[in-house]
Amino acid sequence: MAGGKEPIEVRFRLFDGTDIGPTKYDPSTTVSSLKEFILARWPQDKDIAPKTVNDLKLINAGRILENNRTLAESHVPVGEIPGGVITMHVVVRPPQVDKNSGIADNFSPLFIPFS
Repeated sequence: MAGGKEPIEVRFRLFDGTDIGPTKYDPSTTVSSLKEFILARWPQDKDIAPKTVNDLKLINAGRILENNRTLAESHVPVGEIPGGVITMHVVVRPPQVDKNSGIADNFSPLFIPFS
């Protein structure tokens, strides 16, 4: 591993309590790469699903992790928990509302209101 650091074992906890992982990562792995991993393995049976990495927020120890930072730079406890698994919480950004129609971009209305 880079710099002789031990890999970090991470599990991602989704909003409904289910997990993705655990999987081991090098401390030089970026938060953006972790989000890409989550997107690729997002359970298909979920009603709420992110479309891009920008729809996801990763939270560790009460802090939102920045996309361009590595696990080590984000102060994830590298090597402090021997054999332990770090749980990061995944938050999905709510769908954006189309300002013209007032309808969320992933919402299919059952009726169309009269103008």
